[in-house]
Amino acid sequence: MNDVEVEYREWSGVVYVSKPVDTNYQCLNIKQPTKVGGKDVDPSGMPIVFALNIGGYISSSPNNQGGPGGPIDSTQTPPTDNPSGPPNGGGDGGEVPSGSGEQMARGQRVDVGDYALINGLTVVVPGARGRDNQADDGTYYGKAPAAIVDLKAAVRYLKANADTIPGNTNRIVSSGSSAGGALSVLLGASGDSDLYTNDLKAIGAAETSDAIHAAAGYCPITDLEYADAAYAWCFLETSDEAKELAEAFSARMKELGLKDSSGKELTADNLAEHILKTHVQPAAKRYLENLSEEDRATYEGENSWVKDDFSWEEYISYVGHKKTSPAFDKPDLSTGENILFGSSTENARHFTERGQGGKVEDDVQEAVIRMNPMRFLADEYEKRAKHWFLRVGTKDSDTSLTIVSNLDSLLRGIGDSVDTAYYWDGGHGANEDPDKFIDWVKSLG
Repeated sequence: MNDVEVEYREWSGVVYVSKPVDTNYQCLNIKQPTKVGGKDVDPSGMPIVFALNIGGYISSSPNNQGGPGGPIDSTQTPPTDNPSGPPNGGGDGGEVPSGSGEQMARGQRVDVGDYALINGLTVVVPGARGRDNQADDGTYYGKAPAAIVDLKAAVRYLKANADTIPGNTNRIVSSGSSAGGALSVLLGASGDSDLYTNDLKAIGAAETSDAIHAAAGYCPITDLEYADAAYAWCFLETSDEAKELAEAFSARMKELGLKDSSGKELTADNLAEHILKTHVQPAAKRYLENLSEEDRATYEGENSWVKDDFSWEEYISYVGHKKTSPAFDKPDLSTGENILFGSSTENARHFTERGQGGKVEDDVQEAVIRMNPMRFLADEYEKRAKHWFLRVGTKDSDTSLTIVSNLDSLLRGIGDSVDTAYYWDGGHGANEDPDKFIDWVKSLG
């Protein structure tokens, strides 16, 4: 593995709101590269990479600091209403993995923030509350929509201090994987939405815009209230419950009203063929073409079904799946998503009518709406980001393989710029083309 010597200034643990609930999480780090590989760099005027190191909708601290004591005491002195930006000075950097050589081996993840840094871009790593946050008195303070509210507050902090932030705060590009990918897409879809105003005021967020310029989502775990239906449909489960859920997916596709590049309506009846032809089969072709002749012969010998025109059934049989229906809203409230939609006094709750056995609680429904980017995009929300970078592995069964495809179709249908690719044989969290991400970010400047 090759490393690159990077010199950078770093500001750590900068609290981005004036009324924080927990400063361990409601803070951010800023890294400004000054020299890469012995050469001076200046990220001024260039896009800022807003790297979300969030997984499973769990709380995330940019300094990996826990908050075992719960939220801050109300007697602690909060930061000013509009912090004036990072302090003077900053720490020096060292070697950062370049992402070349063995690090690009299949299945190994890439730290998008580090990779952006060695490519001369300012990187901001925001912390955010999550579904696991619990105070000493037993109450919870990071349930939905706390994470997206915190991320919006962090964006507002950067924009309120544009004069002192190294980089172009009008070109903020978010990136995340899994739940972080979902939050990245949601951040891009919902800029300046009134749905979050009261929550942002409550934590003392700067009174400015939280709209971002572009968003990258790797394997986003999103469209949660329809995720059970999408999963059952995708992975061809045969239980009676799965069959009922798969039928419900037909209604979801009709509701979305998506079309392919030729203007043909996408339905549950033709979606599999669309995903195969548009995303999966091209991914297989790229993979095989990049193998040596010997390795390609070996791979094709072991996977004789991988031809130019394989079926959905063959593909799903090869992929398998890690979850059983219902995959996300379980009767025993055991999933991360059940816990995400808990309350200050309940750790986990149902968030679908099927799971609840009737109408869900009003505050749950409000949280569900504020956590789903598809609603904003389907309404062609004016202040959304207009540039998107979507990636997922073809062997990722953490959520339905329809999610990225439907996002891609929806975004193209409303006229946005979209760069989408599936990684053949890639698992959950795969990132196999970081250079393309960097090129895409720099093209936005």
